[in-house]
Amino acid sequence: MAQSSMCYAVPPKKTGLPREVVQWLQTLDLSFHPRNVRRDFSSGYLVAQIFSHYYPRDFSLHSYDRGTSLSAKQRNWSQIERALEKQNLYLEEEAVDGTIHCKPRAAELLVQEIYTILTNRRISDVKGPESDFTDEEYQKLLPSLARSTASKAIKNNLTVTEIKAVPDISTNQKKAENILRRHLERKAAERTLNPGRFKVKPKRNQPAPKNVPPSQLDKRSNTCSPGGNTSKLWFSPTCSRASVSFKEIKVLQAAGLPLVNY
Repeated sequence: MAQSSMCYAVPPKKTGLPREVVQWLQTLDLSFHPRNVRRDFSSGYLVAQIFSHYYPRDFSLHSYDRGTSLSAKQRNWSQIERALEKQNLYLEEEAVDGTIHCKPRAAELLVQEIYTILTNRRISDVKGPESDFTDEEYQKLLPSLARSTASKAIKNNLTVTEIKAVPDISTNQKKAENILRRHLERKAAERTLNPGRFKVKPKRNQPAPKNVPPSQLDKRSNTCSPGGNTSKLWFSPTCSRASVSFKEIKVLQAAGLPLVNY
C-alpha cells in the first residue's frame, strides 16, 4: 500500500515542546492546540496563524489551505516564505523541509526557532537545527532485535512526499545511500560494543571445507600434522585428536586371480 501524505511514516519519538513554548502558543488563541507537533505543523497553516498575530497585514489566513496534501503544503510554505521576506525574516531551510515531510524533531526545532524570532527569547536546552532529521534517536530506544533493517531504515527516513517534492532519481538515490551508510555504521558500532550477540559466520568468498581447492590442502594439513609432516588428507578445519582406526578388508576376486588385501 502506498504511503499517504499524513505523518505516520516514522514512529514518533516521545518528545514535546519546552514548557515556555507551549505556554506561549496557548496565549496566541490558535484555532486548535497542536497535539501532534510533527503532524499539526506540517501543512504550514498553524505557522501562518502564529505569524498573523504579529504581522496581520502580511498573513491573511483566508489565503492559506488547511489541507494536508503535498501541493497544499507547498503552497502554504511558499506564501509564508514570501511574507517573511518582507519583514527580512528567514527560517532554517532544512527545518522547514523536514517539517513538511514530517521528519523527526524537525517541527519541534522549527517552532522553537519561531518562538525565538518572535519573542527574542532563547531556550537554554535547544540544540541547533540539524541537516538531516532521521529516526536514529528513536531506534536507540528500541531493543536491538526490534530495530529497523536496512530497507526499513530507508523507508522510514525517505518519505513518499519527499520523493514527490523532488522527483530526481539521482538526488533521491544519494539520500537513500546516505541513509544506508548511516545504518551500516550503526550496525558496525553495535557489533563492536556487543560482540557476544553476533555469531561469527564464514565470509562468502571463504570456501567451505568440502570445497577447499587441492592447492590449499597441504597448507592446512601442515598445521595439524605432528612434527610438521605434510599430509595429503584434510578431515576438518580444526585439528582433531581423536584416533582413527582402520580395518583390513579381504575381497575375493574372480577365479584365477590372487587375493588382494586393502
